[in-house]
Amino acid sequence: MFIRFRIASAKLRQFLKPAKKICVFLKKSALPLFCAFLVRNSDKKEKAMALAKNCYLCRNIDINMSNQEKRPLILISNDDGFSFNGIKTLIKVARKYGDVVAVAPAMQQSGKGCSITFFEPLRALKLKEEEGYTEYQVPGTPTDCVKLALDQLLGGRKPDLVLSGINHGYNYGICTLYSGTMGVVFEAAVHHLPAVAFSAEPFAPESDFTSYEPWIEKVIERVLESGLPDGICLNVNMPENAKGMKVVCTAMGRWVKEFEHRMDPRGFDYYWVTGEYRLDNPDDDETDVRAVEDGWVAVTPCRVDPTGHGVLDQISALLK
Repeated sequence: MFIRFRIASAKLRQFLKPAKKICVFLKKSALPLFCAFLVRNSDKKEKAMALAKNCYLCRNIDINMSNQEKRPLILISNDDGFSFNGIKTLIKVARKYGDVVAVAPAMQQSGKGCSITFFEPLRALKLKEEEGYTEYQVPGTPTDCVKLALDQLLGGRKPDLVLSGINHGYNYGICTLYSGTMGVVFEAAVHHLPAVAFSAEPFAPESDFTSYEPWIEKVIERVLESGLPDGICLNVNMPENAKGMKVVCTAMGRWVKEFEHRMDPRGFDYYWVTGEYRLDNPDDDETDVRAVEDGWVAVTPCRVDPTGHGVLDQISALLK
């Protein structure tokens, strides 16, 4: 009798073995995949995600699904602060492509270049937080904003793209060296992050930048898709009613008649920065200044490595 029972039990286990494998497959593969499909294709993703998390068989996949569903993270700053329409337009466009964290100076920081704050502490005031968007104001330079965001405010998450602007007024020619708008993207490039600075012609804080949105969208899409070479950032200057995009060099030159001398009511001298930009080679058509004057969106690749690689041997020979 005992022998017959052992034989029957063995046959039953053999019979149930395929069924057990099917159950394991359903638990580990089929049902989780089905739940993942529902989450990705549901119009109400949050509700579908909550159901999947509470599913007994699918609890082990909620983390993987969350990672797969994360949108690109885009960090935005400028040198004008949040009161200017340029950054508002850039934020609006960027939110179509990912989650946005905007960290901007509390005060006007034009001309600050890549400067940073050494002798005062920085504070980050959170102005707004909603799904897919967070906004901080920092009483520092544009570079301060990027540094603080990368080190403290993003919770260790690495941005997929860093954007700067839209600056009110062009940042072309030698202005690239002085620009706080460019300071943002230079700092991002130091951290091996793809970064783009946008500048446009309108100067007034309340200027309407709607007509520039298609150019911004095109650049964001391409850079998110393909990235940029390491250590390279883009300087984009957009004229009104542009006829297309053109990749060009920085127009070398210098400012002349840079200051206007005045005297205050008490008889003391003071000086306002002013002047005009004089090109070293005004006949060169392949520069950002000329491209903008001719109606093109000027796109200039810039690098953070200031080394004159082409003259290393020459300088070595000079100093022997």
